[in-house]
Amino acid sequence: MKVKDIMTKDVMSVNPEESIKNVAELMYKYNIGSVPVCEGEKIIGIITDRDITLRSVSKGENNTKQKVREIMSSNPIYAEPEMDLSEASRMMSERQIRRLPIVSNDNLVGIVSLGDMAVEPNLANNAGEALSDISLP
Repeated sequence: MKVKDIMTKDVMSVNPEESIKNVAELMYKYNIGSVPVCEGEKIIGIITDRDITLRSVSKGENNTKQKVREIMSSNPIYAEPEMDLSEASRMMSERQIRRLPIVSNDNLVGIVSLGDMAVEPNLANNAGEALSDISLP
């Protein structure tokens, strides 16, 4: 099975100059924990609820003035739509990430999560193994 077969295609992204407050509000509104950061359609980073907590809130930053660029994770790991899901799962496990942006021709086209893999009967073991590795300290 390929990444394109289970990826979420309707992916929200933010630009690097967006405020942390606005991103947090989007995460709350759409019940998501990470958002790709793009300039145009090109992915340049990813911001997670954990980034916001550890790199902004815990430091007492002004989240209405602080920009995504200041706390996002740069140079994100990503996959391509034609990649085999077992390879994507391995990447997620090795890099300890739960969500993997999908890029084609330098453009963000989707995202795949451990949750996406877990609901596929043939992939549940891959997701479980990846989660075990991701959860290691």
